[in-house]
Amino acid sequence: MFSFERAGKTGQTGLGADDVAPVPVLISILNASVLMKAALLESYRAEPKLANVPDPACPRDGVIVGVRACGVCRSDHHAWQGVDPDVELPHVMGHEFSGEVIEVGADCHRFQVGDRVTAPFILGCGHCPDCQTGQPTVCSKQQVIGFSFWGAFAEAVAIPHADYNLVRLPEAVSFEDAAGMGCRVTTAWRALTDRAGLKPGEWVVVHGCGGVGLSAILIAAALGARILAVDVSEAALTQARLMGANETLNVSGIGDVGAVVRDITEGGAHVSLDALGVSATFDNSLRSLRKLGRHIQVGMPVGDHAAVTLPLLELVYARQLSLHGMRGLGATGFPALFDMISAGRLNLGGLVTRTLPLSQLGNALREMDGTQPAGVTVINRMTA
Repeated sequence: MFSFERAGKTGQTGLGADDVAPVPVLISILNASVLMKAALLESYRAEPKLANVPDPACPRDGVIVGVRACGVCRSDHHAWQGVDPDVELPHVMGHEFSGEVIEVGADCHRFQVGDRVTAPFILGCGHCPDCQTGQPTVCSKQQVIGFSFWGAFAEAVAIPHADYNLVRLPEAVSFEDAAGMGCRVTTAWRALTDRAGLKPGEWVVVHGCGGVGLSAILIAAALGARILAVDVSEAALTQARLMGANETLNVSGIGDVGAVVRDITEGGAHVSLDALGVSATFDNSLRSLRKLGRHIQVGMPVGDHAAVTLPLLELVYARQLSLHGMRGLGATGFPALFDMISAGRLNLGGLVTRTLPLSQLGNALREMDGTQPAGVTVINRMTA
């Protein structure tokens, strides 16, 4: 696996972000005889090419993970469309991975070959003040798997700063379930427990019942909240009920979604998640809240949805609402989530609804142009 060094980014040479690869090293990598399969994106919105590419080089403080499964996420769809500024072609996407360590760098001390692992999609440097205070998702030197460097729709992926970023998988969590968790379950976990501070008995409304929305419903149910799931797809709402939603609402044709939600929840939700990231769901989320409610922005807004009109006086000021941004979970946040799974309080069964070979990645991405299939799709055959 190889990509040229870019300013402020780490390629696939195993060099750090501040290193410059000498020409002989680049030529050596390009001529490498050890190849692996990867889904190579050569132009936006095109079919990712199942190609042989050089294996990734192991960072001195990192590891190489043999990928066993990788989730297909709406963020991958953004990358495929060409709307993520971190992505430059040619590129290998994929950030919701699980697998086994197959190589360990000399300066990595906490992991060994054979360990079952995953990692946050946002990798912190481990040394800056943000990382040292437990906030790697805002690290100014962060790297993002499958976006700022080549990712895990491949047989192997390089993970730098592994002692800080890598996470061991409990035996109770399968590779497919770990990939299905990916950024979705972990993001939903932090959104509800950290950013929202969700309490038992509170109403939470989830706008958008894709992977991260369904994950939020699973977690909110485990935390004892009352849940209203909102979507335009009956299939998604059926899945939401299976995940634990107390009420569902198909908003197709409804003009004032907020008013209907406030009626169902007897005054409005305590917590509302925009799990899609478009202007309509953002506005609906704010209008769904009761006084002193908390909005959590989980879905990534892109393109025309990156800037919205904010009803500051009517809602934020008058109802005294709180707005929270949300992006990822650091490695130190995984143990509490895994403890909940191991204790049987959170069951991931049913979240992954489909597994595919790597050759079907393009089809899975194109499906997201419309209403995506209910549940989570995972790629678990990396060589075909």
